[in-house]
Amino acid sequence: MESDAYMPIDKQKAKVLPDYETEFNVSLGESLSAGGSSNSSWLSPSGEFAFGFQPINNTANAFLLAIWFDKIPEKTIVWYANGDNPAPTGSKVQLTNDGNLELNSPQGDVLWKAESILGVVTYGAMLDTGNFVLVDANSVHVWESFKYPTDTILPTQILEMGTVVSARIQSNYSRGRFQLQLLTDGNLVLNTVSLPKHFAYDSYYSSNTSGSDNQLVFNETTSTIYIQSTSNGTILLDLTVGSTIPSTKTHYHRATIDFNGIFTLYACPRTTKTTSSWSIVWSMPDDICSFYSPYEGEGICGYNSICKLVQSRPVCECPTQYKLVDPNDILSGCEPDFILPGCYANESGSLTETILYRMDEMLDTDWPYTGVYQRLEPFTEIECQNACLDDCQCAVANFLDGSCWKKSLPIRFGRQKSGLMVKALIKVSAANYTQRIPHPPSVPVDVNNPPGSSNPNREEKDQGLFSVVAAVLLGSSIFFNLIFVVAIFTGVLMYHKMKSKGKVQQNPISVETNLHSFTYKDLEEATDGFKEELGRGAFGVVYKGVLGLDSKLVAVKKLDKLVQEGDKEFKTELSVIGQTHHKNLVKLVGFCEEGQHRLLVYEFMSNGSLASFLFGSSRPDWNQRTQIAFGIARGLMYLHEECSVQIIHCDIKPQNILLDDSYTARISDFGLAKLLMTDQSRTNTAIRGTKGYVASEWFRHMPITVKVDVYSFGVMLLEIICCRRSVDLEIGDDERSILTDWAYDCYRDGRLDALVENDMEAINDIGRLERLLKVAIWCIQEEPSLRPTMKKVVQMLEGIVEVYVPPHPYLFNQVVET
Repeated sequence: MESDAYMPIDKQKAKVLPDYETEFNVSLGESLSAGGSSNSSWLSPSGEFAFGFQPINNTANAFLLAIWFDKIPEKTIVWYANGDNPAPTGSKVQLTNDGNLELNSPQGDVLWKAESILGVVTYGAMLDTGNFVLVDANSVHVWESFKYPTDTILPTQILEMGTVVSARIQSNYSRGRFQLQLLTDGNLVLNTVSLPKHFAYDSYYSSNTSGSDNQLVFNETTSTIYIQSTSNGTILLDLTVGSTIPSTKTHYHRATIDFNGIFTLYACPRTTKTTSSWSIVWSMPDDICSFYSPYEGEGICGYNSICKLVQSRPVCECPTQYKLVDPNDILSGCEPDFILPGCYANESGSLTETILYRMDEMLDTDWPYTGVYQRLEPFTEIECQNACLDDCQCAVANFLDGSCWKKSLPIRFGRQKSGLMVKALIKVSAANYTQRIPHPPSVPVDVNNPPGSSNPNREEKDQGLFSVVAAVLLGSSIFFNLIFVVAIFTGVLMYHKMKSKGKVQQNPISVETNLHSFTYKDLEEATDGFKEELGRGAFGVVYKGVLGLDSKLVAVKKLDKLVQEGDKEFKTELSVIGQTHHKNLVKLVGFCEEGQHRLLVYEFMSNGSLASFLFGSSRPDWNQRTQIAFGIARGLMYLHEECSVQIIHCDIKPQNILLDDSYTARISDFGLAKLLMTDQSRTNTAIRGTKGYVASEWFRHMPITVKVDVYSFGVMLLEIICCRRSVDLEIGDDERSILTDWAYDCYRDGRLDALVENDMEAINDIGRLERLLKVAIWCIQEEPSLRPTMKKVVQMLEGIVEVYVPPHPYLFNQVVET
């Protein structure tokens, strides 16, 4: 018997619907409403697919008219009608009495309409193949969703020449920058496109097949994808050849062009009950980051960005001191996060450039053959750097074997790959300020990497000074520029001379007006001679104390050791800590700086640490645990993004989360990372942090960013979910001893009941349990760029944004076991 995969298109259109589907037919006049509690979808006979409305990003007033896998918990969407035009609550899709399929707003405006209906419609049907069809009196499909694919194709689906499958934008369902198309010459290509008009640029993949009657076939029996000639059925190219594809009897399949431009075949077990477990079976191309076009297009990741390959998937990053054009779209490209002026009044601007900028080397990075406007040789690397600094048009310089290529913005097709011989030198701000005039200049400070100065107030003034210099230089003639520069630097020189002679008075510690300064005797009396110990940590010992006539309870932390020049570090960190105010942070009450004694006085947390709360004899309440997790996430988001100076904690763990009278989570020990001596580390390596919570970049000599805290939070979130420690060798089961591995295995296999050890409160709240688990797995990704920011974590935890299916934390599963 001839299978559907090899059946010519004209025969497929003439197929008659089986009798058993009759009861599932959609009659003329039937409708569905967005946000309605009943009649929310039209099901296929087996119930595997549904046609109806799905909320976008868990919002209550934006809906997608879509088709999805209905037996999979996360309702994976495979087709949608109105991605660029979401439907508000109360919108209605109707198969009208005259045979049109229309989506209308509550006001009656047409939001979407099925086009090119080739006959008189008598009814509609959602088929078990995932195809929604409109049928005439002769049972011929006069319209079908399979002919108008969005980002996905399904088994039995065939793409004719000229058909386009478009990626969507990651954050929504608008049409994205990538597309798959079977050209009229029979060649299958993947392209980037221009937005919003979708003009196709050069292809980054080509099948190199030709023919006037080619089709792209997704075989329903084998789930292979190939190009065939319809005239004789010859398979011209099997795209998935060599891949191990699980059986259609045990797995669902779909092929999707992802938001990042990778065309991917996914499989999901049909037995999935608790979570969608889509795994990658096959994908193309193998190295999307190596693509470039010398003529047009902004590349895979956008202008001025860098594409690097992680397990065959592109990860997009911005260069040093650059930021995303759109923070919500990682493919939006990058722009300088500092003032990078062009040339003015035909002047070279060399003095301005050399004062305000420096050249940084980007390791293993290149923007090949784009943006070049001048080649210089023979040149040394230093000459190449200076040539770019002296040129107001130059933003990047490439150096290789005595040749220097100067480039202006925008630069395209950036890539990062080990073994690249060329050196990429990028012009960045020498003053290191990160906001643009006219905004007040401010500098996020990584507490692991302090600026050269020990006084943050002075740094901000100096940076503000450089900002003023830049503004005046760019708006004045070269003559007045020179006068102004000389005057400014003379003033700065006199300022530092006066300061060195003691003529400029500065506060010894900027937080004295906010924090109480205690004597050592005060705290010795308050703690009854440091008698009652509350706990020990990497920073020292904590004692219980009582202050004042009102007998206020406090926690007094004696710092054991300070880093070199500890006095300056101590004052700097007090300045940072004293400016923080958030309900999920432990409040610093005061300090002691006397002789060799350095002590910090905190408010007392009556319910102890999260570790004692989680790992006690009884399992705490599920709702209480989730609220604690939300509070910790909000506190970290504040430290990373909202307080006056950015703080990286570097030692997030349950012992450093305290609980107040109402069991509100409070983060402690923040801002102290620089005070910790490396030999005080709780791990076996000279890094900061605690074993089991330490991100991989500490071991890989990578830059330490806020993402180390995100990793630690992910581990701790798993502990909150499971009420067990991240590393527990006493379990006696190698499979379960490492929580991060065990949690992902349970998530992948749909064994959430085993993960939470039959915690019925959590199991009865399965939606939130799955969401928290997926967030945790995103946070513990080995590749830092794949981890979300804490702001995104908060949004995902609270259900504000959709949580996508996370990949394996350590590698992408390329093959699924049958």
